[in-house]
Amino acid sequence: MCSYNQVNNTYACQNDRTLNQILKSEFGFRGFVMSDWWATKTNTDSVLGGMDMIMPGDPSFATDLKNALQSGRLTMDRVNDMAVRILTPWYLLGQDSNFPAVNFNAFHPEQSKMVNVAGDHYKVIREVGAASNVLLKNSENLLPFKKSLSFGKQYTFGLVGSDAGLTDDGPNTCPDHGCDYGTLAQGWGSGTTNFPYLISPMAAIQQRALENSQTVTWALSDWDVATAVAMAKTVDVALVFSNADSGEDYITFDGNQGDRNNLTLWNNGDVMIKAIADVNPNTVVVIHSVGPVLAPWADHPNIKAIVFAGLPGQESGNALVDVLFGDVNPSGRLIFTIAKERSDYPAEVVYSSPNPSPQIDYKEGLFIDYKWFDAKKIEPTFEFGFGLSYTTFKYSNLAFVKTGEYDGNLNTSIYNVSVTVTNSGNVAGHEVAQLYLGFPNQDEPVRQLRGFERVHLNVGESKTVKFPLDSLELSTWDVGSQEWNLSRGNFTAFVGASSRDIRLQGSFVPRP
Repeated sequence: MCSYNQVNNTYACQNDRTLNQILKSEFGFRGFVMSDWWATKTNTDSVLGGMDMIMPGDPSFATDLKNALQSGRLTMDRVNDMAVRILTPWYLLGQDSNFPAVNFNAFHPEQSKMVNVAGDHYKVIREVGAASNVLLKNSENLLPFKKSLSFGKQYTFGLVGSDAGLTDDGPNTCPDHGCDYGTLAQGWGSGTTNFPYLISPMAAIQQRALENSQTVTWALSDWDVATAVAMAKTVDVALVFSNADSGEDYITFDGNQGDRNNLTLWNNGDVMIKAIADVNPNTVVVIHSVGPVLAPWADHPNIKAIVFAGLPGQESGNALVDVLFGDVNPSGRLIFTIAKERSDYPAEVVYSSPNPSPQIDYKEGLFIDYKWFDAKKIEPTFEFGFGLSYTTFKYSNLAFVKTGEYDGNLNTSIYNVSVTVTNSGNVAGHEVAQLYLGFPNQDEPVRQLRGFERVHLNVGESKTVKFPLDSLELSTWDVGSQEWNLSRGNFTAFVGASSRDIRLQGSFVPRP
């Protein structure tokens, strides 16, 4: 799908460089390019620029293409190319024969025919949700919760914050989920869908507490700090829930037009977390968020555990409980850096401009996220790739095997990097081994992610993890020649559990 913005001052849906030359030629993309809705500015220029399908459809589209064909500006070969790209998946999926008729209308759901295709998908949703939970802190091994405390007393849990529960109006109260009431399980915009149901953290924790003969109480008002603090003083463990939301810019919620206005938690989250941690020595923070949020309270000694739960979907509470109570060993890893200060990041959102299409120069170049933090030696709160486990893993036997010679083809296999990962702890679980490369070129980032593999290991088990590298992954872009060049000289391979938790490193030379 081509987007609304311009790339180098040319609209994305008619950008010959990005669509024809890079996507379809260099990357070998054989599918079709569809415009985002109303993202096209022209018809013929968009087709010439690489767009194959227009959405939702300009009435003059066919006429413009016919006129372009007759004038010779557009060739029949290009029209045939569009047809082949669009129809190939249609035939591949058997839509030409005995395929069910379309029975769903997103704009008029009352006209849709109910067909139950859910099956046991809820199991997959729960599994994926649990696997994506990122355990950021676990002091004194408070997690996973046991059935009782060490001296035999049953836990009493206190839940704090509206993000723990549901609203009285249910999970689908706002069109396209354009609000933030109750627990957050998906963002907002045209790509959303209604929940068939939503399991809140409070509901799931209550169910598990019932099974374990434990006690649960709650104070879900985000702004009644006094009541929440009074409750938190009476329980063994206080779980504080907070979130941050965003979505597509045709929806504005609480002054946030699509993008967030800041990187702080919504609904008084930071204030509530600090207040609860000040009075409860076993505070657990659970964050549901669309992206990074600042965590100025992360080092508070009473905050024993932090879980970044992302946007888990309809099985949200069940997925979280699976991790909190140890049914699933957490294996999620951060896909962004959580900074100490907003100013630590290299770029900022443009919130307003007199120009409807403002020029944005990406002066940071490759130095985004962890690459920027590494280059500027900025200490983050939690680094890219970070995530804790209930077990421990050891890395050994870093090895390099040459698999081919550079022949000018960007897809040629050049090297295999391998490492042995061993579960050295007491709990089975997944480890996410990560490969970062240091390039010979001095002006490149310190480390660049080039591969990661999630591997399950039983206690004491070892497995070999392999990272294949092709020419493109070992190349840099030369602006002058507008070409990829395989770098010459010594590469450094960094293998570890995050961008800053490097366990092994070694060097290899793919091209002297």
